[in-house]
Amino acid sequence: MESTLEIRKRIHEFIDIADERILRIINGIIDAEEQEDNYPAVPDYIYDRVDEERAKYLKGEVKTSSWEEVKERLKNL
Repeated sequence: MESTLEIRKRIHEFIDIADERILRIINGIIDAEEQEDNYPAVPDYIYDRVDEERAKYLKGEVKTSSWEEVKERLKNL
């Protein structure tokens, strides 16, 4: 089974060479999807990324800074 990344890459490559008929069909699909009440304002892959980063944060795998530390570093640039 293809990963989401592989599917995205394949679709991008296909769209780059698609004729007008195919582009209009894809555009119609997008329009119909956006009309749905449950159409997400934020794509699912963004939620996935946030979940991954949150998990790293909770495990202590990510270096964080307080707002004061950030302001101090910016002053020193």
